[in-house]
Amino acid sequence: MLFSESFQMALISLYANKMRSLLTMLGIIIGVAAVIALVSVGMGVRSNVTNSIASLGSNMLIISPGSSNRGGVRGAAGSMQTLKYDDAKAIKDKIKNIDYVSPSVSSSYQIVYGNNNWKTSVQGVTAEFMSIRSLTIGYGSFITADDMNKRNRVAVIGTTVASNLFAKENPVGKNIRINNQPFKVIGLLESKGQSSVGQDQDDVIYIPLTTAQERMLGITYVQSINVQVSSQEKMEQVQAEIENLLRSRHHILAGKDDDFNVRNLTSLMETVNQSTSMLTLLLGAIAGISLIVGGIGIMNIMMVSVTERTREIGIRKALGATFMNIMTQFLIESMVIGIIGGIIGIIVGCGASQIIAKVGNFTTVITITPIIISFIFSVGIGLFFGIYPARKAAKLDPIEALRYE
Repeated sequence: MLFSESFQMALISLYANKMRSLLTMLGIIIGVAAVIALVSVGMGVRSNVTNSIASLGSNMLIISPGSSNRGGVRGAAGSMQTLKYDDAKAIKDKIKNIDYVSPSVSSSYQIVYGNNNWKTSVQGVTAEFMSIRSLTIGYGSFITADDMNKRNRVAVIGTTVASNLFAKENPVGKNIRINNQPFKVIGLLESKGQSSVGQDQDDVIYIPLTTAQERMLGITYVQSINVQVSSQEKMEQVQAEIENLLRSRHHILAGKDDDFNVRNLTSLMETVNQSTSMLTLLLGAIAGISLIVGGIGIMNIMMVSVTERTREIGIRKALGATFMNIMTQFLIESMVIGIIGGIIGIIVGCGASQIIAKVGNFTTVITITPIIISFIFSVGIGLFFGIYPARKAAKLDPIEALRYE
């Protein structure tokens, strides 16, 4: 009964001073809204980067050539020509816990269809590349082993290439020219969108690896080998086995530098998740400072309220109100400010997150955790910063309080 009556009195007191109550809540509202909005931005960054890495393929290892070293001058990463198709075949045949292996090469060419032309990346790959990179065919088919064996001039194109060369026309079955050589379009990929760094993943053409090596580039080496491991738990083991196998095949002596690099995308994703988690925590902490400021505002207005209601407190004490009765009343009032401010802040924060996503063309992710935590903090701050004014009110001497003008 005491709690219910105090809660009702708190609402009446806040309603009687609507503008002052709103201004007092403003710090809490801004704090809660800022926490939710900024954490949603941090979670959006994490989601974008994670999806971008995942779009490259799950449980992936990427093997690339090392850097050359001639006369003490080191070349760029990948400048060596040490990786061969046979290396990829050996990895597939001799190492367990591997689902797919696909060597690849790439270069940029001007693509021509009729009166239209477009410069894009052309990658030579094998049939397994589709499974490794989680590609989906919208129309037609992907490169096959038969295309590899016969060095067929066939191509699978992304949606960006299709829109620039064919507009709304179905490209499957049409002939295009890549570096002045005729290729038949056998497939159109479904869109994968942009990566986290803004790279268009649909601006690409895939052709058979052997065709790219012999008919386009005139090379016998490969520029990278993509490996899909059967499970995440086997990633480090498989990576170590690949490194040992390639060192043996390339006759690299103990203590000498490898002529290749193996990148573990799972480790990269873990690093990115840790970094983005720290970013999200930092954004939330910065926004949380405004909650503290809001709490100081609550303490300030409650001190004013105690001064204004000194005679009321004296009358209540004269009628038998105890120390705890008075303190409970003022604590509930400060908590009510935190509760109402927290609820309004949640609504504002969710709305701000949606506005950021639409105006900034940016992904934001709203989760229940920051909402619950920020609401609990708003109530807790209202309670904490209301303790001092409540104790001051409860300690007032009833005789002096009744004499207060």
